[in-house]
Amino acid sequence: MVCTTGSVAQTLPNPLVLTTGKRVQTARQWTEERRPELLKLFASEMYGQAPPRPERMRFAVVDEDRQALGGLATRKQVVIYYDGTPQGPKTDVLLYIPNQMKGPAPAIVGLNFWGNHTIHPDPGIRLAKSFVESGKNNPYIDLSCVQHNRATEACRGTNARQWPVEKILKAGYALVTAYREDVASDEAGSTLTTGVHQLFPAYQQRPDNFGTIGAWAWALSRIMDYLETDKAIDRKQVAVFGWSRLGKAALWAGASDPRFALVISHESGAGGAKLFHRGVGENIRRLCTVFPHWYAKSFRQYMDKDTLLPFDQHMVIGLIAPRPVYIGSAQDDKGADPAGEFASAVAATPVYRLFKTNGLPVSTLPPLNQSVQGQISYHIRPGGHDVTDYDWEQYLRFADKHFRPR
Repeated sequence: MVCTTGSVAQTLPNPLVLTTGKRVQTARQWTEERRPELLKLFASEMYGQAPPRPERMRFAVVDEDRQALGGLATRKQVVIYYDGTPQGPKTDVLLYIPNQMKGPAPAIVGLNFWGNHTIHPDPGIRLAKSFVESGKNNPYIDLSCVQHNRATEACRGTNARQWPVEKILKAGYALVTAYREDVASDEAGSTLTTGVHQLFPAYQQRPDNFGTIGAWAWALSRIMDYLETDKAIDRKQVAVFGWSRLGKAALWAGASDPRFALVISHESGAGGAKLFHRGVGENIRRLCTVFPHWYAKSFRQYMDKDTLLPFDQHMVIGLIAPRPVYIGSAQDDKGADPAGEFASAVAATPVYRLFKTNGLPVSTLPPLNQSVQGQISYHIRPGGHDVTDYDWEQYLRFADKHFRPR
């Protein structure tokens, strides 16, 4: 399989060849042989081996307002107690469920960067209690409201621009989110001993330890565990969404947990949707030195060997097949390598064709602001690393196409 960057061609590992050298020719062969093989490979060499669902985990609904946002939605706030106790690690989950629905609502679930309270000024949202980064130079949010790395009332709605809550609700979707730091620390120098990691110390002694990206993906599955119990949510129509490093987690969550019916990975870049083999944008050395807590320790063996990897991210996209997946890029997001994200979607298409679907219906990078929608969909818009109204419009249209009419 070939990935072309200008005049340079790099050979990609073929997702349709087993480790024995035998070629995968049917959907059944993919599902029963190649998919388990690749899941094991990525867990061992990159994302880390995730633990099972905790036996004592429980959920507690701590807030329910059936007339939230002027009656547009029902707001629920649920705490996941991972070890079953209030003293152990826990995650606050915020749900907005559209009131216009006559039955269970399809849902979009994703982690947020700065706390549930930042996605909307709704005064009923519980302030995050976990660590919050501070500073005044963040291009996406004014963090001057943060005091001593703790959220204050002034922080409400400060990231609402990236989360068009009302638009999502009016389109007929529930929105489900949780704060990344409630799950696992993303601070520089993280020792992977806080948050959910404190429950599994033995996992950190292994070369295939699950890092922060793996923990976020694992937590998305635990949120899915809750959603399966909530009768207001259509558990068969839950999409997982993420932007940037949270897009990396969303992609892996969608690949490893087939309960997510649709996957949206927005500007996820290196370690997300983009191909390492291109040698463009962020590379493995940067990921492993600047963000050493993100991936398994075993991933470090591939530093400076991006073009020699025995796997690449088109295989992660392939693991989602035949479920729909959308890859979103931005023209000026050079670190994420938009062309590499697109090339990855193209290279995953042969897996989708095993299931008699079209995968990505084009093989040439589309013009700006032209969404190409197939079972694998893609767009590249003007601008830089961000989440815009245009992006959400494409993702909602994509979900409309694949989920039931509302």
